[in-house]
Amino acid sequence: MKPLFNLSHTRPIGLVQLAVVVLLTHLALALVPGSLLAVQGAEGRYSGKQGQVLVVKVPLEDESATVQGTFLGRSIRFFPDPRLEEPKGFVGLLGIDLQDEPGTHDLLVELKQGEQSRTFNYSVSVVKEKFHIEHLTLPKDKVDLDEKTVARWKAEQEQIKTGLAVDSQARLWQPGFVEPVSGRRTGIFGSVRIMNGQPRNPHNGEDISAPLGTPVAATNDGVVRLTVDHFFSGKGLFLDHGLGFYSMYFHLSEVLVKDGDVVKAGQIVGKVGATGRATGPHLHWGVKLNGARVNPYSLLDLPFKGAIQSATPASVSLTEPASGMGSPTP
Repeated sequence: MKPLFNLSHTRPIGLVQLAVVVLLTHLALALVPGSLLAVQGAEGRYSGKQGQVLVVKVPLEDESATVQGTFLGRSIRFFPDPRLEEPKGFVGLLGIDLQDEPGTHDLLVELKQGEQSRTFNYSVSVVKEKFHIEHLTLPKDKVDLDEKTVARWKAEQEQIKTGLAVDSQARLWQPGFVEPVSGRRTGIFGSVRIMNGQPRNPHNGEDISAPLGTPVAATNDGVVRLTVDHFFSGKGLFLDHGLGFYSMYFHLSEVLVKDGDVVKAGQIVGKVGATGRATGPHLHWGVKLNGARVNPYSLLDLPFKGAIQSATPASVSLTEPASGMGSPTP
């Protein structure tokens, strides 16, 4: 087979000729199934701040295709667009972690149809967010941990790792997300926390102040993957919404569901409390998308507002490793 382009001639190539060769090479590669090369940002460009959720759309008529993306080492699962008013295609929820490096990064999306495959390349511009600085005063034993407490925290991390070892391979959530409790936001997502004068890890959720015992609703359909009673997060639960999307509810006074329960959007899953490391009654509401810590309030801005209902299956396929979860760190 002759090569597409013979560059072995001895005469120097003019600028116009070189530009034509580069353009034709790109077009040829785009037509070759399974090509490993993709031009940066060739399929589109997206931009978002640290902690934001982006909706990436891949136009495609064949809903039997498999579409998978990779962004900063994190796997992004795509699914058929549930919005009837939109053109057919696959969408993926791309979470920008609160500590992702600002700048332009590649999102590589591989599309497989039978024996053929193609790689799309999107450019994602991560914009630095200006996070708050928050000073907290807590009891000394809640900040300066002794060896016994550190050992407990490590064991609790292992419990989370084991309990969330696999991701549901179906999209369980439906269009339209619910704020779990209404109240004053007292702990802002991404805040740099200074505890008793000591810098700590940034706050990876939203704290919503509410009276003790206030009902807490599930933000969307899902499966209760794990209920806990931990040193930092107190009584809480992890909801698996499918395809690497989890929501978390901590510091509860009561947990009203158990591991494996199927819940619907708006269903009451617990009550506001002050368990764990807390200075008063509030809900810590957190979200992770494929391991990225994102602002849970960004869910309320997603363009999935229709009345489409997706039935949550009674049994959930658990065949893929989890995307990386965890509770608050010391």
